[in-house]
Amino acid sequence: MGSLGAEPSAPEAKLGLELPACYAHLKTDAKRMVDTLEESCTWGNTPDGGMNRLTCNDDDRKVRQWFIEETKKFGCHIKVDAMGNIFAIRLGQNNTLPPIGIGSHLDTQPTGGKYDGILGVTAGMEVLKTIHTNNITTYAPLAIINWTNEEGARFPPAMLSSGVWGGAFTTEYGHSRTDPDGVTLKQELKRIGFLGEVPCSYDANPLSAHFEVHIEQGPILDAAESPVGIVRGVQSIRWYNIDLVGREAHTGTTPMDRRSDALLGAAKMIVEANRFVTSGELATRGARATIAVINSGPQSINTIAGKVHLGLDIRAPVDADVENVEELCRVRFEEICKDHGLTMVWDCFWTSPALHFDPTMVQCVRESASGIGCQMELTSGAGHDSVYTSLKVPTAMIFARCRDGVSHNPAEYTRPEESAPPSHNLYDVPELTL
Repeated sequence: MGSLGAEPSAPEAKLGLELPACYAHLKTDAKRMVDTLEESCTWGNTPDGGMNRLTCNDDDRKVRQWFIEETKKFGCHIKVDAMGNIFAIRLGQNNTLPPIGIGSHLDTQPTGGKYDGILGVTAGMEVLKTIHTNNITTYAPLAIINWTNEEGARFPPAMLSSGVWGGAFTTEYGHSRTDPDGVTLKQELKRIGFLGEVPCSYDANPLSAHFEVHIEQGPILDAAESPVGIVRGVQSIRWYNIDLVGREAHTGTTPMDRRSDALLGAAKMIVEANRFVTSGELATRGARATIAVINSGPQSINTIAGKVHLGLDIRAPVDADVENVEELCRVRFEEICKDHGLTMVWDCFWTSPALHFDPTMVQCVRESASGIGCQMELTSGAGHDSVYTSLKVPTAMIFARCRDGVSHNPAEYTRPEESAPPSHNLYDVPELTL
């Protein structure tokens, strides 16, 4: 991604996205890319074919070292910033320009697959290898980026370090995030040797643009049998911690009408949150509400649960619908608390507003995708690092088809021919266009 010849002059080429005709013969190597992806999964793979490579664990340290060693082979120098983000930068003809970034993440869910995030990093590496092996110097420098803690599985919230770079969070906030054992991200970055000295910010470490390849993580492309999709933007997302307090009591001696059962109240809240987004206008507009975290205490079979912690995830294509679902939940949950003698503390700890990617960048992807007959356009239901890079630089995403729409699961799979189609030259392949 970046012009390969003379300085671009066409209006749409201001980002350095034009590929001169003399390089139209270039091809990515599909087998090499798949081999690279499989090699990257050497660390953290699980017996069921999945991945468990949480941010800053020892396997994450090893894959980071591998990423650095591999990208250095293709002419890159390395920057590691204060949030552990790794920028593998290959110089261009005009190095007064910030690099054009191709980025995603190498961390995974605890029961994740081999493609979420990893495909985006290895796709960028394949672009890099193809340029290098053909002795090409791009007009602008290129940066292949591994963003730290995109998943947020160990250190919530998600997309944490790209968020610091994009100005949504401070470095201090990012460093202070803790895992379930109370260990901070800063402590773990230092432990594995990736607490970099470069400040984590656009001003200290700028890019000109950012592209990201990612599996769709949904069934739309697979149902349409479309190898790739053009991503217009990302839907609105909010995460909440909800803590309920009732009264612990003996299950055998406490009458049913004299209980303050926090777990029963939580169960009703789960049902109600689901009801709000499965009927009526909110359902037709694509709103989603999910409670996937529930922890109750004291975890004794003959003691009524006195405390419950819930994790609520609300999403919708527009911010107003997220706000609507939140209000419906707040009102109904308060009613449930009143009915069951519970108290509730509600905390919205992460907000990611709906966004639309840069029109020029999206058009570049659109024109490239049309070269292989792909015209489907989507709004991402999941958050990605590109959400936060878009706050600072023109950004676009390309989705790759994901079998059955399964993700965050060992069964996650993207067909090799759709990760790096071997039958199209580099100019025509949307996720690998230079």
